Amino acid sequence: MKIAIGCDHAGFEYKERLLTALREQGHEVTNFGTDSTASVDYPDFVHPLCRAIENGECAWGILLCGSANGVAITANKHPQIRAGLCWQDKVAALIRQHNNANVICLPARFVSYEEAMSMITLFLQTGFEGGRHAIRVAKIPC
Repeated sequence: MKIAIGCDHAGFEYKERLLTALREQGHEVTNFGTDSTASVDYPDFVHPLCRAIENGECAWGILLCGSANGVAITANKHPQIRAGLCWQDKVAALIRQHNNANVICLPARFVSYEEAMSMITLFLQTGFEGGRHAIRVAKIPC
């Protein structure tokens, strides 16, 4: 799979570990930064990641920041992006099943690396149920 990954300074350490793990699993992963723990502005990394999904360069996105709220809010400004904030496995599955999310947002300060990896795995393996959920998803854009 072609996956885009990005973060702010709070998500940097997880992002680095996830890059290695996902590539070892055979995924093609594009790193949108940041590339250190120096304080940065998360929109500078979120917007390029979302554009890569919108133009077809990547199929899926992973965003990390301290609470995941900032990256989720920013990503959802893009009309073709459906970003979901996750803090447990069931939520990661539901954002795919019911919302057809194409970006998972993880709060690095509130979940362990192992929990983050588990949620990403579920996110990537779970399909969209369609049906009544497709009707709802079609109503999301303004």
